[in-house]
Amino acid sequence: MSDHLSGPRALADPAIDLADLYAFPSPARPGRLVLVMNVFPNARPGALFSDAADYRLRVRPVRIPSEHSDSLFGVGTDEYAFTCTFSAPTEPHADGAPVQRGTCVLPSGESVSFEVDGERGGHGSGVRVYAGVRLDPFFMDVGKEVETRAARRIAFLPKGSNALEGADVLTIVVELDVATVLGSASGTVFAVAAETVTAGPYPMRLERLGRLEMKNVLLSENGVDPGNTVVELRDLYNEEDPFELAPTYVSAYRSRLNANLVFFDGLDGRLDWSTQPDGTHPLTELFLADFLVVDVAKPYAEDSYLEIERALLEGRAHTTCGGRSLNDDGFDTLYTLLINAGRGPRISDGVDGATVPASREFPYLAPPNPDPPAPYSVPTVAASR
Repeated sequence: MSDHLSGPRALADPAIDLADLYAFPSPARPGRLVLVMNVFPNARPGALFSDAADYRLRVRPVRIPSEHSDSLFGVGTDEYAFTCTFSAPTEPHADGAPVQRGTCVLPSGESVSFEVDGERGGHGSGVRVYAGVRLDPFFMDVGKEVETRAARRIAFLPKGSNALEGADVLTIVVELDVATVLGSASGTVFAVAAETVTAGPYPMRLERLGRLEMKNVLLSENGVDPGNTVVELRDLYNEEDPFELAPTYVSAYRSRLNANLVFFDGLDGRLDWSTQPDGTHPLTELFLADFLVVDVAKPYAEDSYLEIERALLEGRAHTTCGGRSLNDDGFDTLYTLLINAGRGPRISDGVDGATVPASREFPYLAPPNPDPPAPYSVPTVAASR
């Protein structure tokens, strides 16, 4: 589900488990970019960020090819990182809840301090930062998605069941003025990725996240990839730099994607994508460039997930901001692209919104559920067969 519980390491330490990444222009403040990193699926009241990890949002300028629709995005080498760290909990509030404080280091080196769960957040030069427990904005019928892959047919119902109904997460929200923080020379189109890394002088990447469902769906084991029948790819993939895959395992990721993308394409009984003679799928390289692409020059939109990517594939100019907004039904968009290339009816899991919609005001995510349901688990394809 999105990126919740996406591998053995994430299951072992939920505080570093990336759940979702969002990037969108501010709905109310033109020229501002909103970045949202969610961690700690199934967070309970009083959940805290790890004081042994750095939570990092990475932004790079992007060039969109103008001539060849099969070209990849041109990601610049200039990088703007927002790194949040958190203290161990200190003296409790009057209600007994522990107090945790955080610091976000901006690309300029300026530090912004804030208290976790403090509604006002922290303020810096052209930046606002919030961190705390909020309602999980992701929505999806996880059980029917797993059944779809296990049965090898579309199993969604007209009215689905949101597996994340009432669940909470820990969130980090950074809202920034692009001209002030990134500079006017950076352009308006950006690649955005999130990661958690170990704190200290020799950081090790623990989790990384760009587009939704890359690990839990696109790299999942469905029995169709003959080259990878034993190795768990997700933790290996989590160790990769979002903007530069190392050569060691890239052939394994390509093999899994090539096999799975054909598998998804055939779930409706027909093939809408044409693979190359060597089996390469036309979406493989696009998804391996695993980051959100957002254009802050376009107005905020709640239904523009993958629009810039689809425009690239179709050889046309994009018309919306792309990226991913909090209320966007990105799962339906993804599945429709995979199964019928967007040339057929929309593939819906029957879940069209979160428990409570996100707002258009900082910090955007709805307040947490004070009595969240029991933690959910992700069923496996093997168990469903």
